[in-house]
Amino acid sequence: MGRLLISLILTFSIFSCTKSSKLDENTLNVPIAGQISTLDPAQSFDTISASVIYQGYDQLFEYHYLKRPYQVQPLLATSMPKIENDGTRYIINIRSNIRYHDDPVFEGKPRYVKAEDFITQIKRLAFLPTNSNGWWLFKGKIKGIDEFRKQAGNDLEKFKSLKVEGLTATDDTTLVIDLVKPHPQMLYALTMTFASPMPMEAVMKYNNDLGERIIGTGAYKLKNWTRNSIITFERFENYHNRFYPAQGDRLANSRELLKDAGKKLPFIERVNFKVIKEAQTRWLNFLKGKIDYLALPKDNYNTTITPSGELNSELKKKKIKLQIFPSLTYWWLSFNMNDPIVGKNLNLRKAIAHAIDYDRYITMFTNNIGQKANSIYPPGIAGYDPSNVLPYEYSLEKAKEYLAKAGYPNGKGLPIIKYDTRGSNTTIRQRAEFIKTSLSKIGIKIDVHTNNFPAFLDKAKKGKLQFWLDGWALDYPDAENVLQLLISKNVSPYGPNSTFYSNKKVDDLFDQLKILPDGKEKFDLMVKIEKEVNEQLPWVMLFYSRNYIVSHERLKNFRHSDIIYNQIKYLKIDNR
Repeated sequence: MGRLLISLILTFSIFSCTKSSKLDENTLNVPIAGQISTLDPAQSFDTISASVIYQGYDQLFEYHYLKRPYQVQPLLATSMPKIENDGTRYIINIRSNIRYHDDPVFEGKPRYVKAEDFITQIKRLAFLPTNSNGWWLFKGKIKGIDEFRKQAGNDLEKFKSLKVEGLTATDDTTLVIDLVKPHPQMLYALTMTFASPMPMEAVMKYNNDLGERIIGTGAYKLKNWTRNSIITFERFENYHNRFYPAQGDRLANSRELLKDAGKKLPFIERVNFKVIKEAQTRWLNFLKGKIDYLALPKDNYNTTITPSGELNSELKKKKIKLQIFPSLTYWWLSFNMNDPIVGKNLNLRKAIAHAIDYDRYITMFTNNIGQKANSIYPPGIAGYDPSNVLPYEYSLEKAKEYLAKAGYPNGKGLPIIKYDTRGSNTTIRQRAEFIKTSLSKIGIKIDVHTNNFPAFLDKAKKGKLQFWLDGWALDYPDAENVLQLLISKNVSPYGPNSTFYSNKKVDDLFDQLKILPDGKEKFDLMVKIEKEVNEQLPWVMLFYSRNYIVSHERLKNFRHSDIIYNQIKYLKIDNR
């Protein structure tokens, strides 16, 4: 009996080790540079949280993984929306039998997506206690949504019972959205996590607090989360039928990214997102094979990339690959326009704008990989003008002149200005010191306040920032997505305008622009808006990012994108 028991234990142990080994072989390890602020799709607005949340939540539409320019395609919808009433009505048919991840709220029974779930989520964006960063996407656009927001107030029961005039589920698989006026960007909004379906019973059970759980339909389900360390996802065994794309653009074909065409998704069994704040620690973990891919740290450009732009021979021998991708992410310095010091003194802002050595900044912090900004718009969107010139440049002489015009000759009488960081890693601290040193040359004193990323976001929402490094990864490739950062109705905490910039002329021009298709009329409005913004200077532009991504050879199907966050379902690990 004892021998039999030992034999059974040994057999089970061997089986467990074999199973564990196979799981490890098909596990993707991804680094993230900071803390995850939330898992709530209604609140996620930073790239770190988005890179995680999109694995667990699907939306009505998504971007085609292998086509550029970007192309929207159905995901939970059966087809592209039927648009009626001169662009103000969207009729969307939804796939049947789309199952949610298991959650205690479902009491052990399978729960399938219904059209009403999308209405619930959009109502959550409008509901005041949600404090959603995505409210701006639908504010004033859907009939009755603003009225719902006022009537529901903070009352969860009213949230549940009140209807929104422009949101209708005619049956379980048909959603109708009626807009106040045409809004071409609505399709883009429906690709974002903000519009993920959410069961009403989950909202009620958890009192609308969904920041630490994932109740989604995505390719991966949440396994466990150790804050500030690691969050693990496992393949969702009941994921609906999605298949690797059979078509792609020229790059997809040249890089042989179509070998898995038609195969069922996802391929990888487990995904570990590891919080590694320091760039050099991420790099060392990558070299040890503990991370599968990452953006090449700027301090390693010179030692890893040859003058011809290729990886050095040592890394090639280790079967490491380099891919270079354009980016829709860019960076600038922001001012709080409500602040009595920096916000109310244009000449002070001009002094700061002329005191920054942009070329040296780009050299130091991107190793000349970043592209010097020449516009408030980034390359990659229609209407961007590569010949545009910003109304400021590095000139200490001009900076001192503007500082004197501001009423503070050589900085005399100027209070210390608070500069907040958006994280605490070495590079972010070095960037802050660069700004502090630069401004000290004209007599401006800076007090650097170091924050972790969630704390920075909280300050931004509450209007407690004065001067800071700002940036944006476009949600979709349209000028409207840039300019909504500068619109009066989008000021924090109900929208992404953390500078509190408010200009009626810009607001009016924006209202004209946002309903226009790409073309000369829209592009002319972009020029007018930029001129107005640069005259008031809420932003001082720095650089456009470019992505140098390294990966191990075992990782297949990889293609970086700044707006496709659900890419992990397409990736494959081949250890042969």
